[in-house]
Amino acid sequence: MTAPSGVPARRAPAGPVLAAQVLAAQVLRAAMPSARRFWPGAASGFLSEASAVALLACSAWLIVRASEQPHVMYITAAVVGVRAFALSRAVFRYTERLASHDAALRQLAATRTDLVRRLIPYAPDGLARTSRGSALGSLVDDVDELQNLPLRVALPLASSTAVALGAVVLVAFVWWPAALGLLACLVAAAVVATVWGWAAGARAERSIAPLRGRLADAVLDHLSSLDVLLACGAEGSSRARIRAADAQLRRAVVRRASAQAATTAIVSLLAGAASVLAILAGAPAVASGALTGPWLAVAVLVPMATFEVFAAVPLAASAWRQVRAAAERVATATPSDPAGLVEETPGTGVGPALGDGVRLRGITARWPGAAEPSLTGVDLDVRPGERVLVVGSSGAGKTTLAHVLVRFLAADGTYTIGGVDVDTLSPDDVRRTVGLVEQSPMLFDEDIRQNLLFARDTAGDDELEAVLVRVGLGDWLRERGGLDARVGERGALVSGGQAQRIALARALLHGFDVLVLDEPTAGVDPAASDALLRDMLAAVSGDQALVVISHVAVPLVDRTVRLAGGRVV
Repeated sequence: MTAPSGVPARRAPAGPVLAAQVLAAQVLRAAMPSARRFWPGAASGFLSEASAVALLACSAWLIVRASEQPHVMYITAAVVGVRAFALSRAVFRYTERLASHDAALRQLAATRTDLVRRLIPYAPDGLARTSRGSALGSLVDDVDELQNLPLRVALPLASSTAVALGAVVLVAFVWWPAALGLLACLVAAAVVATVWGWAAGARAERSIAPLRGRLADAVLDHLSSLDVLLACGAEGSSRARIRAADAQLRRAVVRRASAQAATTAIVSLLAGAASVLAILAGAPAVASGALTGPWLAVAVLVPMATFEVFAAVPLAASAWRQVRAAAERVATATPSDPAGLVEETPGTGVGPALGDGVRLRGITARWPGAAEPSLTGVDLDVRPGERVLVVGSSGAGKTTLAHVLVRFLAADGTYTIGGVDVDTLSPDDVRRTVGLVEQSPMLFDEDIRQNLLFARDTAGDDELEAVLVRVGLGDWLRERGGLDARVGERGALVSGGQAQRIALARALLHGFDVLVLDEPTAGVDPAASDALLRDMLAAVSGDQALVVISHVAVPLVDRTVRLAGGRVV
């Protein structure tokens, strides 16, 4: 059985750096809405910003012209224009927000779904070494950041640049030397502010997401291990770790905000410079009669409105750096080395028949990222109805064997179920025949009923209560008030032994032909472990094959297999 080469989309074409860049580009393309959904927001944004510039131009001309006390008929058109542009600015701003956010949020949902689909083939073993905070950050913060690509990068760049060029053309019709000054200040603002923002804020922007993941890790570790920290007197050091991570994140955010504030200041200074240049260029023309006062007001005040619109361009450059960094993190959210994992393929919904049982020959398997195999040349037969105990010390390869059996890990060698090679089967179909009760079973923050119905959603309450009685939880169920009792987040309201029994009940309800119990007494009081084992073994029906993985002897088994150093001894 050959280990899969991984998901094709994640193969590095020419080294890890180039692969990361290619993947980031794919993520960025996927984050952009289609042209059909993007253009209504872009058009509305352009019209809104153009209305803002036109509003100030009309207002400047109207105020100065009205001060000359002409007949009302000469300024009526300007009055109408002021009202029209004021209304259109607000209307187009509303339609821009509506259309652009609708397009971005629709694409955001698709991007997040795609990331989850990419992570699923790596779960659980491919994510064992992945930081919980980093994975959570990619799913939440980094994917959320991608919505800024259309909203704060593409849209502002398209609309603001077009409006700025249009304003230069407008001022050129009024007085071309003033237009040259405006154009020079716009180019200087774009270059200086963008370069300054990159030099001052790029490092802080790149560090924010990793620091946010580090803080999330510290908080998760603190909350999930609070009882142990209190018992060992280490709660203070854990809190200090959280404070240190928070301080580092806060400093990075402040540095980024300072860089953005400096960028805004530079743009404001250049906006003032453009107006001063317009006065210097237009004043002699007014004195000579080549330019009238109302049109001088237009040439002087239009740059102010233009720079108010153009201020979004340097901010778009800052947003682009953040979006680019988020895309790189999203692209690398899945493990870089898929070796050792089983490539997920669509299942048929029907598990293979057990037939003459499970047969493993020459099985060699390793965990993702591990240099050495955890299993080497393992042979194992499990016949229908047989109970096999696999024992060994910590690190002997017992859990690796369990994960190979349920196809969480790929392996070299031969693995057949009822004579059918599992390489020809979907991993999901294999897991319909071979089930696993893990050391730390996953219980959801729901009631007991729902935690059991995940195994078979058509089961009635009578069936659920009967299977709980089989695993020795009948009295406990009545004490808890029935199937509506909640188990808490990750089973926080039940003991370790009760969680194991609920997980076994769930597996029995599913009806696996082969059931693997991986260290069923892990985390259980030693005084209660024997009773738990006996109850669990007694609950399994006689026609089910059972593989019990443990570091201690277990009663009521037919055969014992010992592992040491990843080999059968």
